[in-house]
Amino acid sequence: MNITEFDTVVAETLAALPGKAHVWAVGERVHARLADASLPLVLLFTVPNSVKAITPLVGQILVQSETRLSLAEVTELHLFYNRPTSGAVYAPVSQRLLPLDEHWRRELTECPWPTTLLPEVVGGDSATLRALIREYLFVSLFRACAESLASENASRLAAMQRADKNIDELLEDLNGRFHRLRQSGIDEELFDVISGFEALSVQGKRRASA
Repeated sequence: MNITEFDTVVAETLAALPGKAHVWAVGERVHARLADASLPLVLLFTVPNSVKAITPLVGQILVQSETRLSLAEVTELHLFYNRPTSGAVYAPVSQRLLPLDEHWRRELTECPWPTTLLPEVVGGDSATLRALIREYLFVSLFRACAESLASENASRLAAMQRADKNIDELLEDLNGRFHRLRQSGIDEELFDVISGFEALSVQGKRRASA
């Protein structure tokens, strides 16, 4: 999978949505690619270079999303990222985070509860629901960032391994050429020595016969 497939998934998904889209990009590379695709970019976030840097990034995204949702600037929140599949292969993923509609609620209610103990709500229902939604958004964004970071690192590792293999093959080829040239030089020197010895032997026989 290359980044062009990611661009295609983003463009096709946003084209099917009603209204005007506002695109937030994480990383200058993705930002440049999406800009080339003429997508409406609004914000640019820095790519986390480690797992510890994911939490601050998620916090920035949540602050921006809550602010714009409260101002009714956006009504839906969609997430696009790369998910590792096997080895260095990864695939683009599209996920709608908000709104939490009836379809989302129905899928959630069909999930089996992991224990026999029913959950209890502490405090008001509205406050608990808002807290759960914040946690849901945080976990979804954190997972997306972690999987994207894993995909990027796996891709870099595969590229380094390919480069290392190419270097080994090149060194093997160069060593083979060196040994062939060296052997050819030794053969030429031996041939010259033998030829000189034979020439001297012929001259010696001629002098002896004279």
